[in-house]
Amino acid sequence: MGREDMRAGDSDRKAVAEQLKSALDEGRLDLSEYDERLQRTYAAKTYADLDGLLDDLPGTVPVQHSQIQPAAPVPPPGAPVHPQRPGGRQMAHWVGPYAGVILVCTLIWLITSISSGQLQYFWPVWMLIPLLLGVFGQWFGGDSGRRDRRRRR
Repeated sequence: MGREDMRAGDSDRKAVAEQLKSALDEGRLDLSEYDERLQRTYAAKTYADLDGLLDDLPGTVPVQHSQIQPAAPVPPPGAPVHPQRPGGRQMAHWVGPYAGVILVCTLIWLITSISSGQLQYFWPVWMLIPLLLGVFGQWFGGDSGRRDRRRRR
């Protein structure tokens, strides 16, 4: 009896499924082709059924060189969860673009004030309110996952 005729185990099917998932994440398979191959993987009975599923795919890229970020490990149920303050990078993702909007509004105000010859009412100050509410919400009310955890219980 050759290898092709031997029965495949669950761990063999799982290993092929993981390689297919990596190929999907790397953009080597589209979603429909991934789904088709995954169905064939879990329906495979022998190694011969599994062999053709990965033939046209190169080896997988190690996580260090991949373009995706690995998911953060989930703490076990009942473990204490320490809320994290948003880091500078996380806040900069939304503060930066909104600060640009405020800058454009301030420039419009400045140009209209200069063209009229007198200082106009500084209406861009109203644009600061959502920015300040967002920053305070991130720093002081920051654990949005707390509501999600309460709903799951």
